[in-house]
Amino acid sequence: MELRRDVFQAIADPTRREIIGLVSRKTLTLNGVAENFSISRPAISKHMKILSECGLVVVHQQGRERYCAANLERLKEVSDWAEQYRQFWSGKLDQLEAFLATHDPK
Repeated sequence: MELRRDVFQAIADPTRREIIGLVSRKTLTLNGVAENFSISRPAISKHMKILSECGLVVVHQQGRERYCAANLERLKEVSDWAEQYRQFWSGKLDQLEAFLATHDPK
């Protein structure tokens, strides 16, 4: 059975969000990523597998090392999803502002 992973699964975990932040600033080896966490290397490898399956991190072999780089274009899916709620709340806050302006307690 093949698991389908999406970008929302990847960002649901705080460790994976932190990994994305790290590799978005600088390409790191797997050991370089692991050095930033107090969890085991196998746990980091599992997180990296999920991030890779979602397309948020690209891992490539160079010699004996595996390097990890971010692919932040996949986060557009999250941005597009959140945009609908931003528009909703902006409208609600505009209505509240208009209401408060017309009902000044002074």
